[in-house]
Amino acid sequence: MTQVQGLFYLDQTPVTIEIKNGLIYRVVRDRDSREQKSSEIYIAPGFIDVQVNGYASVSFSEENLTVDNIRKITKGLWKVGVTSYFPTIISRSHEITKANCYVIAEAMQDPEIGQSIPGIFLEGPYISPVDGFRGAHNKEWVRSPDVHEFEEYINAADGTIIKVGLAPEIEGNLDIIHRCAEDGIVVALAHHNGSAENIREAADAGATVVTHLGNGCANMIHRHNNPLWQQLAEDRLSATLIVDGHHLRPEEVLTFYKAKGPERLMIISDVTKLAGMPPGDYVWDGKKVVMTSEGMIKYPEQNVLAGAALPLHVGIGNMMKFTQCSLAEAIHMTAKNQSKVFKLHDRGEILPGKRADLVLFTITDTKVEILKTILAGKQVYSRNQ
Repeated sequence: MTQVQGLFYLDQTPVTIEIKNGLIYRVVRDRDSREQKSSEIYIAPGFIDVQVNGYASVSFSEENLTVDNIRKITKGLWKVGVTSYFPTIISRSHEITKANCYVIAEAMQDPEIGQSIPGIFLEGPYISPVDGFRGAHNKEWVRSPDVHEFEEYINAADGTIIKVGLAPEIEGNLDIIHRCAEDGIVVALAHHNGSAENIREAADAGATVVTHLGNGCANMIHRHNNPLWQQLAEDRLSATLIVDGHHLRPEEVLTFYKAKGPERLMIISDVTKLAGMPPGDYVWDGKKVVMTSEGMIKYPEQNVLAGAALPLHVGIGNMMKFTQCSLAEAIHMTAKNQSKVFKLHDRGEILPGKRADLVLFTITDTKVEILKTILAGKQVYSRNQ
């Protein structure tokens, strides 16, 4: 039996979490512990990031991906409080997509890092080919839906694809949505210019998520006929948000928060291989991009952002700052909601019987600093070690 102490994220009171065999055994409150209260070290469920394109110079969408590459990413994410994440493969050639599905599935069996990888997110290649809506996806690799091709990805991943992002207006994607429903794969609307009718049809077919709402969208859109309104109005769709302070303005985040409510929002990082790298000019995916000192990655050729560089916990602080939501709500948008939408029933909350995935942190003026990360009862990161 081991114990972890901190201020419970739900109500900021001192709590001791007892851990046995990698699971939460008991939650013991100590409301009279003044010493613990003064420490102001919070304890919350480990963060779940459902969109990670890469980290620390490694991408899930490039050739020659290895399990050791994935190990490097996973350990880097542990340092920022992420105990579970979805390796994300964006639009690529059939060969690279298939090969990388295989490698990620292999990494999921690794005894050291496998517990942090619930499944694979395929964002593309069945997205909009139109500039702006396509975002930073290379147009060369965007293509029409092919159910037989998609079956090859499912087989290469050994059934571990957990999420698929696609454009609902593209002919043939309703067939992909129906195919995903057969295996319980979550479908997200992504990089699209779907009409209200397209979005309703996708939800009818089983789509349940909007990927990075407000992004993957052209800079200039029609004030009435655009993808935003129906996605906001459709209660069957939860939404992921990149709340790094660059992808969305505070008033956009606040509007999305009011429209969807905290129970239907999930904070993501959308980090790329440039996360954790120094600012400067880079060539990524054959494109010239610029990473600023503020952690913004720009694709100057199309005047759009090209992914993100700031970790998930930055979004927690910004969500609180932009919406005045509580710490508990922000944490739920980073763990509990993800566990519900993606049926990760063994994690995402601090309850007896759940896996002991925990993060300890301080928070000052909405700035979160990670101190320790615990995965299945084992400490995998400490700032002091």
